[in-house]
Order: sequence, then structure tokens, then C-alpha cells
Amino acid sequence: MITLTSDFGSPYPAAMKGVIRRHTDAELIDIAHDLPRGDPRAAAFWLRFVLPEFPPAVHCAVVDPGVGTGRDAIVVRAGSHVLVAPDNGLAMPPARALATDDADIEIWTIAVDDPASETFHGRDVFAPTAARIRAALDESTDGTSGAADSEAVADALDAMDDLEPASDPVDLVFPEPSVERDDDGDAAVIDGEVLAIDRFGNVITNVPGELVRGRDWIRVDGDLTPVAETFGAVGPGDRLVTVGSHGYAECDVNDGRGDGAFDLRPGDSVRFVADNVSL
Repeated sequence: MITLTSDFGSPYPAAMKGVIRRHTDAELIDIAHDLPRGDPRAAAFWLRFVLPEFPPAVHCAVVDPGVGTGRDAIVVRAGSHVLVAPDNGLAMPPARALATDDADIEIWTIAVDDPASETFHGRDVFAPTAARIRAALDESTDGTSGAADSEAVADALDAMDDLEPASDPVDLVFPEPSVERDDDGDAAVIDGEVLAIDRFGNVITNVPGELVRGRDWIRVDGDLTPVAETFGAVGPGDRLVTVGSHGYAECDVNDGRGDGAFDLRPGDSVRFVADNVSL
């Protein structure tokens, strides 16, 4: 299959699908086309969360504030998966989530020759490349129903004339929280950062869930807040800290928006303090 991800909204993804359909009858799966506009880090976060749920596939992801500039277009092999994306770092966190280790990741640069538009490389560069890769993988499996293994995927990509090994691809690494521990070794003060906010207004931080799970209360930027496993554990409109399905601590509101209640936006710092610690 080929998955498609972008910040394009509608109707631009339809043009990408049309290009792909001219070259392959692969199944097309939309992951999202309403990602935060021009935010490769948010795209990387959501793809790292979603793509490991898929069987091996070609993933075409386009959140590309540098479209038409000198930024490269790349293809990344991560195990038996392939990502096609702009070289702005968004492909790297999901690639690391899909690969067994860093040695299982290879990166190529796409040779781009006079695309029809300098503002729509999703249609003119990334979609046709994804289709050509899908066709190359079909040939590598001789039309059988099984997916190509990682070695076969690497061989197919190596054989493509418009790909060459990338010399210095852009990396993107999510920040790690800083943790001060008490005398018992428990996390007492955690300084983290907001990674993303979902459509419900849930504020997703980079703080691993195990650092807050099991507490009854925690201070969020000084305000005492209950820690709960479910939204329903607090009343409608009440704030809470919980651990999302992605494994990170969230600042949320039951039947409301956490971003407004906690006054937090992506990139903001956030401090969690154990309720028995005074600063």
C-alpha cells in the first residue's frame, strides 16, 4: 500500500492520488491531511505514533515549508518500510520507530528535474516517486502477494536511476525532559516541552508517562492537578494529567480543551512537580 500524509487539507491530496493511480493500482491510505501547517516536527510526532501500526508500505509524507527552495527530497528505507518526504527531518523519527536499529535505515536523495510547479512538489515530486517505488517493489516480488523484505527493498531502491545516497540529510530528534529526583529516586521536578496538540485540545508533552503514572496529584506550572487514567475520573470541565496512547503525559480537560485551560502551545516549556515538593 501507499500511505499519504500532509498539511494540505483539500483538494490537493486528490491530485497526488491521481498521479499515483496513473502508475500503480496500489491501495492508497490517507493518514491525515490536516496536520499543523508548515510544522515538520508535528508531522514527525504523529507519523512516529501511527506508522508502526502498518504492515510494510510506502509512506508519502509532505509537510514542506521549504518547497521550491534548495532543500532536498529524500527516500528513507526503514526496515521494509519506505518513506518519501522533504529533507526537513520529518521522516527521521518515524524511520527510527520502524527500523530495528540505526543500521537498518538508509537514505537517498531524489533527483528532481524541472517539476511542473515550484509550489506543489507533493504532486510533482513526492507522489510520482512513491508510485515508482511501489512499482519497483512489485517487480522485486515478481508479482507475488508477499511484501518484500528489507534486503529486497534496499536492492530495489539502489537500482532506481533517480536516487543517489544522501550525503548529509537533515535529522530531527525530539527533546528529552530534564528530571530531578528525590532521595528515594522518584521524579520530583520534571521540565518538559509541549510536542503537539491534538484536535481535542489535548496537550501532549515529551514527558514519559511512567514519570507521572501512579501519582494522585501533580503541580503543572505551579497549579495542583489530579493525575488520572481516564477523562471520566474527573468532572466535566475539570483539568487533569493523564498518559495518552502514545505513552506521554498529557495536560487535558474532560469535555474541554487542555491547551486553553493550561495556556500551552507546541514548543512551550512545562514543569511537573510532585505535590509534596516546594520550590
